[in-house]
Amino acid sequence: MSVIYLLLSISILVAIIFFVAFISAVKSGQYDDSYTPSIRMLFEDELKKEPNTTDNNKQ
Repeated sequence: MSVIYLLLSISILVAIIFFVAFISAVKSGQYDDSYTPSIRMLFEDELKKEPNTTDNNKQ
């Protein structure tokens, strides 16, 4: 039974370490995207294509 308590405490400790590492990576800007905004204007027309609502084929 004591092994379960030991494994539980170790797993909680590892989870806390990963959480702190994730928070520090977010605060340091690890996940900031600096590439996409610079090329967004190149693909702007493809992103804003709207479906054709006028039906010219009706007779």
